[in-house]
Amino acid sequence: MAQETWDRIRANPKFQAFVKKRNTYSIIMTILGSLVYYGFILLVAYDKDLLASKIGAGVTTLGIPLGVGVIVFTIILTWIYVGRANGEFDTESEAIVKEATK
Repeated sequence: MAQETWDRIRANPKFQAFVKKRNTYSIIMTILGSLVYYGFILLVAYDKDLLASKIGAGVTTLGIPLGVGVIVFTIILTWIYVGRANGEFDTESEAIVKEATK
């Protein structure tokens, strides 16, 4: 019985559209996170002078807020992804499973 349900789910055009939308969203979020992370790493590797430049009259350099920004950006990106996954994606997947088990 479970194999029949799985076959109905896989054949459902709503499921196929759902998988495409979820995968596209995941890829976009991965690319955004990677760009920010690897962009910072590339700055560390190739433009140390920029990161070492002082902010104001204190001892803080530009690298500190940029590093914190990478961390904060990652937390926000994760929060956005989890919110959509737990809301929209879970609701859609439950509806597709219910439709297949009728």
